[in-house]
Amino acid sequence: MPTTNITLVPGAAGLASFWDPIRERLPSDWQQHSFDLPGFGPVPARPDVTSYEQLVDHIASGIAVPSVVAGQSMGGFISLQLALRHPALVTHLVLIVAAGGVDMARHRAVNWRPRDRTSMTNPDWIYAPLPDLTPELWRIQIPVLLLWATRDPISPLGVAEQLNANLPNARLITFDTDDHWVARRFPGETAGAIRDFVAGQPLGQ
Repeated sequence: MPTTNITLVPGAAGLASFWDPIRERLPSDWQQHSFDLPGFGPVPARPDVTSYEQLVDHIASGIAVPSVVAGQSMGGFISLQLALRHPALVTHLVLIVAAGGVDMARHRAVNWRPRDRTSMTNPDWIYAPLPDLTPELWRIQIPVLLLWATRDPISPLGVAEQLNANLPNARLITFDTDDHWVARRFPGETAGAIRDFVAGQPLGQ
């Protein structure tokens, strides 16, 4: 049986450690890879990463073989871009309360960027407006799992519902909470959903 590889992309906090509670609950034979995002929080910047596009390419350069890709919050937007720009590297896509990829204002999402800008040391380029990827989502033909909080103000459930409607092969699982860090609040359920999704098992709602 071929080895499952999974790449885990954090959100704007930039630290791979976000995933620790989920990683320890994933199957022990999976090859796991995660990234601290250059220039985010305490992570040293890189001169070759000064835009979302360059960050996507930087992450792509660290994926040696085709991989499941999971992204949290802003990392969900990065993961969507990775699937669009480097489709040969992504076998399955997991988006967890993605904070981008569609018109967030349409869903009355709270804009986290002004608060983040005053409380964290992040590169200025991350505060640029994000493109609406809706016209391109049909190109992502691989299986996609959407994991969402029902009452998250930063990425409302309507965002997930729009992604679910526009991605050709998507499935949505919700958790009854307003916690944007839903994956860390429900690490066992999150890891189990990812495991069953990759295995092709039926998923709960």
